[in-house]
Amino acid sequence: MSERRTLFGVELDPLTMDETVERCLGAVRDGRRLEIGVVNAAKLVNMRRDPRLAEAVSGCDLVVADGQAVVWAGRVLRAPLPERVAGIDLFLRLLAEAESAGISVYFLGARQEVLEEMLRRVADRFPGLKVAGSRNGYFDDSQQEAIAETIAHSGAQMLFLGMTSPKKEIFTAAHGARTGTRVVHGVGGSFDILAGITKRAPAAWQRMGLEWLYRTLQEPRRLGRRYLTTNAAFVLMTAREFIRLSPQAASANRSH
Repeated sequence: MSERRTLFGVELDPLTMDETVERCLGAVRDGRRLEIGVVNAAKLVNMRRDPRLAEAVSGCDLVVADGQAVVWAGRVLRAPLPERVAGIDLFLRLLAEAESAGISVYFLGARQEVLEEMLRRVADRFPGLKVAGSRNGYFDDSQQEAIAETIAHSGAQMLFLGMTSPKKEIFTAAHGARTGTRVVHGVGGSFDILAGITKRAPAAWQRMGLEWLYRTLQEPRRLGRRYLTTNAAFVLMTAREFIRLSPQAASANRSH
């Protein structure tokens, strides 16, 4: 088992996409629970501001780098990660594996009309997939326990949460075990992408770590300020950590 890397005080698993998929399938085979956490630059920034989010992510069994910026920061800060494991790509890989292995899945999240459109498209793309059930992501905290029980009764082995942070992490931390599912993966806005509501950045933009810019151009009023502030905060976090870790800083501190 690969030794975890520590980045900004957060422990990440240095896994490739293939290794992550294999861990998930192994959990289903062995009847173990596996909660997956994915982190990008914005989430690492927000984890510093939101103790509940930080605690929920840190409590996951597997934490992988969802953002290219996190992989780059890992290289700079001597905590190398082999590659980006994008949440949506992992989601699609697991759907394909679930279809071929007869693993049942449950979808929780998004608006009702988005969920229904996604289910239609998923059925076209993965016709043999066993969908144990689904529910939209609009519910009060008081309903969480009942929803977890419904998922448990469905017999689903994999649960995909199409909800925003920190709601999906907090639901997983509080009720993931109660759902009875073996793999719990929070996929954020992936339901919207699969439903065709949101367009995903082209591969070249993804490789350059510019998915945030592509999304901002689609929704500038909603996302512009958020991405600019979190990206600036992430660059500053990385610079401070680099200075803290640099040998010159260490020797200067010793000389005082």
